[in-house]
Amino acid sequence: MDKLQSAMDRFKAQQATQTAPRSNAPQAVAPAAIVYSRTRSIAIQEDVLRGHRLLTGHDSPFADVYKILRTQVLHRLRENGWNMLGVTSPRDGAGKTLTAINLAIATATEPTQTVLLVDADLRAPQIHEEFGLEQGPGLTEFLLDGRPIEELLLYPGLGRLVVLPGGRGTEQSAELLTSPRMTALGKELKHRYASRIVIFDLPPVLERADVLAFSPQLDALLLVVEDGRTLEPDLQQALQALKGSAPILGTVLNKVGYDQLSLSKAKRLAPTAQNQTR
Repeated sequence: MDKLQSAMDRFKAQQATQTAPRSNAPQAVAPAAIVYSRTRSIAIQEDVLRGHRLLTGHDSPFADVYKILRTQVLHRLRENGWNMLGVTSPRDGAGKTLTAINLAIATATEPTQTVLLVDADLRAPQIHEEFGLEQGPGLTEFLLDGRPIEELLLYPGLGRLVVLPGGRGTEQSAELLTSPRMTALGKELKHRYASRIVIFDLPPVLERADVLAFSPQLDALLLVVEDGRTLEPDLQQALQALKGSAPILGTVLNKVGYDQLSLSKAKRLAPTAQNQTR
């Protein structure tokens, strides 16, 4: 824990000296009510959400922690006029998918935001499993089979959140994420709705080429590490690999047993997102 925390602290100190200039972006305005006429609505039982440690519409043990993270992330995105955020980790098992989903849910409850959560871990898509759903068509089918995106989106009834699942797993993940069809989709997602934040659940940066290949389409990255699982050399290697890619907003220290922590301790463990210029 001490070595990993020291490495994260050094990273934050370095980032603090590279703060990007503030933009003159207008204040966020609450979007009009969304009518999901072409997006398939799905009913997710609350016990499934709780069992998978996901935020629910009611009080959740982790709600305050993710609200803190949401506030920090939204502050950095808004001051730079950004809306395309990738969530990754040095290696598998650090909790990046859980972080991406809960950050998306927390952000979607913000009255000025709509959120699209995209499962871009195409070799091992997992978001549908976390929602307790069977695997169905998703981003892979859009990219490989030409399925219309409107047929693939899901509305789970959690605030202003829409989900684009990954679909079937594929070994061509890095190639698909850099394909012309994905590039066109990325531009469409970025510019169509001014109030929308797009959060991509991405593969681990040290295990596949996908993150570095896809980073030109992102505005920023969030790096998830877990105490007891992520090694300091892996964190340092991941930070080095991501230099020159999308800016890293910050690191999220994922702790087992957050539900047993006091709020004050959880706040100390929550990330402090720092800016990095391109």
